[in-house]
Amino acid sequence: MTRAVAVNVAANTNQPGFRGPLRADGSFVYVPIPESQPTTGPTPTYADLDLPIDVPEDSRDTPVHLDPAFAEYPCCERYTYGDPHGVKARPLLDLAAGDRVYFYATLDAPDDLADWMSADWGAYLLGEFTLARDPITGEAYTTLPDDEQAAFAGNAHLRRDPFDAAVMLAGTDDSRLYDAAVPLSGSQGVDANHAVTEWSADSGKGPWWRRPLRYDEDGATRLREWVEREAYPPVR
Repeated sequence: MTRAVAVNVAANTNQPGFRGPLRADGSFVYVPIPESQPTTGPTPTYADLDLPIDVPEDSRDTPVHLDPAFAEYPCCERYTYGDPHGVKARPLLDLAAGDRVYFYATLDAPDDLADWMSADWGAYLLGEFTLARDPITGEAYTTLPDDEQAAFAGNAHLRRDPFDAAVMLAGTDDSRLYDAAVPLSGSQGVDANHAVTEWSADSGKGPWWRRPLRYDEDGATRLREWVEREAYPPVR
């Protein structure tokens, strides 16, 4: 039985004050949020990521909270994710090895909008992990032997002082950051499409784009098929 949870990540109008862009061909730029806590050791900045967007000059030297980490993304080593908040940690801790975690973000629409994109902004899946092991609490992480802790090496929460994760995830090599976004919004960003309202346990009412979306076995299968369909630019 494979289940899934989708969680909101990445830059938004609160942090750092702008969203990542969606392109007309379906490609996008994953922009992490700024680091808001004290850290130990070197922490990448927006300038270090060399993003293909115009980052405001006053933000270029700002350290980033690069989480989730995707092995193919600048300054990343592995597929890892951590979160200090119970609202995300609880549904993630219910998953098991082999289940999937999807990451979604709000993205600004391009000027030359395609018919499947939301006007102005929308919520889109950006990537996924296939879990390499059962999710663990932050407390459990601290008791792991060194060889098991290595699976989480490089995660942004390990740089925080103090370490604050309530959940830690490690993805297999089948995990990926997509080449093209997959929509969760309808024609308007606030409108959830059927991937939310029919397949997840979420009603799609209110600010659904900020909430974790839970998928049972059937919903996870439908979501997986949705990601793989050719109705949108291919994600591989």
